[in-house]
Amino acid sequence: MKIAIISDLHANLPALKAVLADISSFNPDQIYCLGDLTDAAPWHNEVIELIKAKHIPTIMGNHDERIAFDHPVYPLTKHNLREQEARLEAINYTKQHITASNKAFLAALPATIKLELAGMTILLVHGSPDSNEEYLYEDAEESRISEMFRKAQVEVIISGHTHVPFIRYLSESPVQNLPESTDQEWPGSTPQKTKLLINTGSVGRSKEKDRKACYLQLEILSGSDAVGLHRLKPLIRKIAYPIEETIRGIRSSPVPDFYADFLENTPD
Repeated sequence: MKIAIISDLHANLPALKAVLADISSFNPDQIYCLGDLTDAAPWHNEVIELIKAKHIPTIMGNHDERIAFDHPVYPLTKHNLREQEARLEAINYTKQHITASNKAFLAALPATIKLELAGMTILLVHGSPDSNEEYLYEDAEESRISEMFRKAQVEVIISGHTHVPFIRYLSESPVQNLPESTDQEWPGSTPQKTKLLINTGSVGRSKEKDRKACYLQLEILSGSDAVGLHRLKPLIRKIAYPIEETIRGIRSSPVPDFYADFLENTPD
């Protein structure tokens, strides 16, 4: 069995189309989405309509929740003044132009999705099991991660939100980093590794240096003696997409140019 998991589309229709085309060659049994369909690009309605047309089970990201329920926008201290202003403008643009049916779609999204596969329980979340606004990074303290798994009573947690992908087994193995611009297939687990935390990265607003769209391919192996996490074969897939089309689309829309500059100016 194979599944694909996407997250953090952020209204970037060219990126989503490219990812879905790439996923079609993987030929998964199911695609799941971890949320944040809106904001940062002008195609929030088109992205939501495509997700609906593809019948992709989706959970509610923090941006989706803010749009669905018209939550106020508060500045975040981690953002400089320009990003605070751009964030407010982008969210307000989405609130003003989202269709009623798409807003209702966002409001009905679940907080999590739980899968039972290969004798394991896999929990899909946007941020963490506790909050769609909590950031889980690869270097999170192991005690925090272990407690999170204990409370959730699952073997695998797959999240988005940070826009930075990783694959982390608990707990004996040393941390290994993904390469900056190539696909990374994680080596098989060892008997001591009993939990697995994955971040899919972002389709529409990757914080990777190359700005490529990221998603997760997860294959559940069968017909072997492998058990537990040995049966899971995760791959972070990074693909190029017509990013110039997205940049032009942002610059020709009311979405602040901050988001075009972000995609255009890759870090050194």
